[in-house]
Amino acid sequence: MSTQKTVRQSADTVEENKLRLEQEKAEQIVDALNTELSNAYVLYHQLKKHHWVVEGAEFLPLHEFLEEAYEHVEEGADEIAERAQALGGVPVSGPTNLEDRATVEFEGEDVYDVRTMFENDLEMYGDIIESMRDSIELAENLGDHATAEMLREILVDLEEDGHHFEHYLEDDTLVLEEATK
Repeated sequence: MSTQKTVRQSADTVEENKLRLEQEKAEQIVDALNTELSNAYVLYHQLKKHHWVVEGAEFLPLHEFLEEAYEHVEEGADEIAERAQALGGVPVSGPTNLEDRATVEFEGEDVYDVRTMFENDLEMYGDIIESMRDSIELAENLGDHATAEMLREILVDLEEDGHHFEHYLEDDTLVLEEATK
């Protein structure tokens, strides 16, 4: 661990930014971005857990789908963190801070059947999608069109992946009833 003691910027602060967004507006947007960042990492870790523990006849396609989904979430989280920093803020980090800041809750350490895991994931996607829409509206209302656009692009991926979870949860299947006994 470094012995350096100089703090360049304290967490939960927003400094003047070069993007010419007023300080008060930047503070509100960075706060919203840090909530979205926290939510993203809670979802990321839940999807990663499900990727590790998924089993059954559909193992491989589900395993691969979950990998794609958590990669999408991580890419979006990176963009959110970089935008928070560009606006003069400090991206929230660290497991405790992320958990405390998130408005969604990790399902816990237990392993569930695939349907339950996917239902939990879909529920979290829905909560995050609603939160993201609110953050987009906030950014628009404060005149930060670039942040709103960035969040819209992330929202498209979230909605698409959420819709895929919805498809996986449908009752229709090609697996014969005899194969499930």
